[in-house]
Amino acid sequence: MAKSGKKKDPNEQAPETALRLLARREHSRLELTMKLRQRRVDNDVIDEVLDSFEEKGWLDDGRFAEVFVRQRMDAGYGPLKILADLQQRGVMATPPELNAVPEERWTQMAIRLRERRFGLADLTGDWAEWQRQGGFLARRGFSGDQVERALEATEQAAE
Repeated sequence: MAKSGKKKDPNEQAPETALRLLARREHSRLELTMKLRQRRVDNDVIDEVLDSFEEKGWLDDGRFAEVFVRQRMDAGYGPLKILADLQQRGVMATPPELNAVPEERWTQMAIRLRERRFGLADLTGDWAEWQRQGGFLARRGFSGDQVERALEATEQAAE
């Protein structure tokens, strides 16, 4: 079967392209908008397609946020990083899944992450190591209190 030399119109292909992207994983509306723009789809076509997808329930920022929070938590990220990443993807409201996690669970996650990465040696008097490990945990999105409690955790306290 011979291919025609004519390129397909990105505006006509927009629904199929968006659906193909959603089939791979959940996306936020902003992510799909950006991906369709990269494919030179007109803004009014993007809005029309995504509005239709939202009406059909195929595109849902709430569902995206739920899946995203769970995946990022499983990957060892803290609440601040997860919230910032959601906002970067166009989800401005804090998802209920993030608020439902108790503070103590975030602290336990930070302790487990520290233990896996560095061990739980006592850092008393070793300011450079305290800063290094604390910086790592902070970059992973844990709050100052969570980082401090994780750094205070030792092998003896964990037993």
